[in-house]
Order: sequence, then structure tokens, then C-alpha cells
Amino acid sequence: MYVLTAVNALAALLSGASSIAGAVRPSLGLTTSEPVTSGMLLYARAYTARALPLSVVALVLLARQEWTVLAPFLIVLGLAQVGDSVLGAQRRNVGQAVGAGVGAVIHLVSAVWLYTH
Repeated sequence: MYVLTAVNALAALLSGASSIAGAVRPSLGLTTSEPVTSGMLLYARAYTARALPLSVVALVLLARQEWTVLAPFLIVLGLAQVGDSVLGAQRRNVGQAVGAGVGAVIHLVSAVWLYTH
């Protein structure tokens, strides 16, 4: 359980931290030739409004070892990360595509493990 807790906590921390970084500096998610538009600012802030509370709840559930609640919540986190990964791939943002993809695998594999053990 220590490994499961550690990798999911790390994934949640990275997701929450990247959402804050993106809200503060939206250009981080853009290529150097793309301007920061009002739409991009809205997207960055909307991402933070979703990612930050999910990250906090995940960290609380992990810290409290709420395994029965955590398993379905990890599915929600994993599916959100799948969506983020797809968006990153569509925008050709390798960091977002790969980072969110790794987060999705961590959360979804952990949920399956919790359901089967």
C-alpha cells in the first residue's frame, strides 16, 4: 500500500501543481509561436478549477487511507487524466500528453488493484 499511496500522491501533487503553474503562466502550455489569448487564459483557469480540488481530495483520501472511497475516486481521476492526455496530444503538447497519460495509468491501475485485493 505504501507504493500505491506514494505514486498516487505524487501524481495528484504534480497535477495540482501543474494546474497552478498553468493558471499563473498559461504560456507554459503553448508553443513559442502561440500567443496567450483570453480563451487560453479561460482554459488554464478552468483546468485549475477542476484539477486542484481533485488533487486535494485525492491527497486527503490517501492520507486517511480511505481505500473503499479511493478506488472509485481513482477511476474519476484516471479518466480526467485520459481526457487531459488526449487534449495534450491534439495540441501536440508532449509534456501534457505524456504527463497526463502517466497519471491516468497510475490512477486506473491503482483502482483495479484496490478492487481486486
